[in-house]
Amino acid sequence: MPSHLPFDVRRRLKPIRLLVLDVDGVLTDGSLLYGAEGCIGKSFNVRDGLGIRLLMECGIGVGVISGRSEPAVSVRLKELGLDPSFVVLGSRDKVQDLAGLQKAAGEIKDSQTAVMGDDLPDLPILLRAGFSACPVDAAPDVAAVCDLICGRAGGHGAVREVAEVILKGQGRWSGLVKRWMDVDDEAG
Repeated sequence: MPSHLPFDVRRRLKPIRLLVLDVDGVLTDGSLLYGAEGCIGKSFNVRDGLGIRLLMECGIGVGVISGRSEPAVSVRLKELGLDPSFVVLGSRDKVQDLAGLQKAAGEIKDSQTAVMGDDLPDLPILLRAGFSACPVDAAPDVAAVCDLICGRAGGHGAVREVAEVILKGQGRWSGLVKRWMDVDDEAG
C-alpha cells in the first residue's frame, strides 16, 4: 500500500476498475514534432507502456481521452492493446466522453475510475474521478485538485508511477514483481 498517500486516498484505490489518461503532457511530454505535413511524431515512455499492460493484465481497464488526434497516438495505443472502444481522440467534451468510456467498460462508476491529466481541459474529469493524478509538471490548478502529484513528468514515467500506486493499493504489485523474479528460477 502506498504509504505516502493519506488513508482516505489509499482507501479509494481499492475499487478502481478503470484508469483514463490524457495524452499530451501525460503519455507524452507535451512536445509536438512538426514537419511540412503537420504533426509527425511524439515520444512515449516504454515504462508507461508496461504499466498500462500490467493494469490491463490485472483486469483494470485503461482508456484515453485526448483533445488532439494524431496517427502516432493511434499506433501506440493499438500497440499497447487498448480496446478501441476505450479510446477517444479529438474529444470536445471530456465529461461526456468519460461517461461513454465508463459505460463501455461495464457501467463503471466515478468512484471506480481513476483519471490522470495535466492541464485545464482535464479538470472536469479529474474532479469526477474516485482517484485523480497528474505528472509533476502539470498546471498548478490541476495539481491543486489531484490526489497524487507524481514524482515524474509527463512522458517520463508518470503513468507507470500511477499504475504502480493503483496496483500496490489493491495488493497486486508484489505478485507481479514476484512473477518476473520467478522467470529466472524456471530457466535455471
